[in-house]
Amino acid sequence: MHCDTISQIREKRMKGEPCGLRKNSLQVDLEKMREGDYLLQNFALFVDLKQESDPLAAALQLADVYESSMEENQDIIWPVTCFEDLEAARAENMLAGMMTLEEGGILCGDPAILREFYRLGVRMMTLTWNYENDLGFPNLVSDSNDSLGPDTERGLKEAGFAMLAEMERLGIIVDVSHLSDKGFYDVLAHTEKPFVASHSNARALCPHTRNLTDDMIRKIGERGGVIGLNYCPVFLDTNPVYTENESSTALIARHARYITDLGGMEVLGLGSDFDGISGKLEMDHCGKLPYLYEALLEEGFSEREIEGIFHGNVLRVYREILS
Repeated sequence: MHCDTISQIREKRMKGEPCGLRKNSLQVDLEKMREGDYLLQNFALFVDLKQESDPLAAALQLADVYESSMEENQDIIWPVTCFEDLEAARAENMLAGMMTLEEGGILCGDPAILREFYRLGVRMMTLTWNYENDLGFPNLVSDSNDSLGPDTERGLKEAGFAMLAEMERLGIIVDVSHLSDKGFYDVLAHTEKPFVASHSNARALCPHTRNLTDDMIRKIGERGGVIGLNYCPVFLDTNPVYTENESSTALIARHARYITDLGGMEVLGLGSDFDGISGKLEMDHCGKLPYLYEALLEEGFSEREIEGIFHGNVLRVYREILS
């Protein structure tokens, strides 16, 4: 449900390094996706508001990287914007790509800009990243990715509520990863459709504020949404020394068991956050996804339950919202 590969490709190209989607040194490329038996990858247009002089222009450049990557590799991957597109790709044994936005601040609070990104193919968006923006407040983290604590007082702003309504009208999936605790409950109270946390884990097992509380997990499950497991060490491991956190498939499976015990078997999917994470990773690229399959079996999940986690639960939400 989430990766930052397109941003990494743009960054490398800006440095004069050749980099494409078919084969690269990143955590996600098309050859590795085939190796990992992928069907669909959500490709985020991630913009760091503090690093870009013109965030909207940067987002449009990222959209161009995505679109050109789809065109250059149309023999392997198809861009999809609705559930019927995804079913067509699966029928032809093609990989599928979906464009998402990570950082609602690039919209400048203007629903007209959201509509333009919808026309370009965006079908999911996080309302915030790690900074306050025109739409609302995140759960803040430091430059070292350490948690600064949950924000239970500041949620969505007036423009955020307006954007939320337009997202539901258009059929853009609301993604609450990075959003403040108060913002989560604002989304819950002001939406009717399922929403997602595309790359978040369980806060009870790892107390980073990018993770979800028990009540949030239950509420997403009750709404029919999904949570994408994040493979980042700092969102899995409670080691207080940040540089020594590790990501193992056993830890990921432990979060999977905790989340499904609370929210039900249909609440869980895969988020990864590939090309946005680093550190000691047992699964250091998407081709190693079968490792997680084995870890989930070891955790006691059935093959049918794992199939739901790997694709069935997310596809159910996409069928409902993107049809």
